[in-house]
Amino acid sequence: MLDGLMRRLIDPPLDRAGPMLARRGWSADAVTMVGLALGLLAAGLVAAGASTLWAILPLLAGRIADGLDGAIARAGRRTDFGGYLDITCDFLFYAALPLAFVLRAPENGAAGAFLLASFYVNGASFLGFAVLAAKRGMETTARGEKSLYFTAGLLEGSETILFFLFLCLFPGLFAPAAWIFGALCFVTAASRVLLARRLFRD
Repeated sequence: MLDGLMRRLIDPPLDRAGPMLARRGWSADAVTMVGLALGLLAAGLVAAGASTLWAILPLLAGRIADGLDGAIARAGRRTDFGGYLDITCDFLFYAALPLAFVLRAPENGAAGAFLLASFYVNGASFLGFAVLAAKRGMETTARGEKSLYFTAGLLEGSETILFFLFLCLFPGLFAPAAWIFGALCFVTAASRVLLARRLFRD
């Protein structure tokens, strides 16, 4: 829901930085992997029992790298593999942080499992929609230039990052927050299925 607004805020500085980094030989795929490493570092800090506030810096830095890789690719040579690598790394990061909170406090297990299940279903609805959209030649730039067709939803990447920041600030609220956010993820997936039913029934 917030991704469209966030793209208008963050794309201009990223699009200025992307060509500069591309000219200096930075690879979009390498920046994608740096972003993943930073995200996994944030998850590792949480799982290890460190203050969750320490996880905020690598978490945010990793998400900046996740935006920079696309800007570098647009300034140089975009590849289908780059888009594939990017979305795969995103899903790994999105799974790692909830898992880290469960490893940190096993009593969060049920809430964490529910949250990860909702991510799984939401991701399947997103990727399935993207496959069918590509099959029909559908395109959109509402969420920036992407390798995949990005559908709008109640919860998108921006809301997920804000949710992760909330968990880092208030780790004691993981369980109720996970139940609520997971339920909203299921609502997002259901709305996408209904949209797909309307667009792809033929």
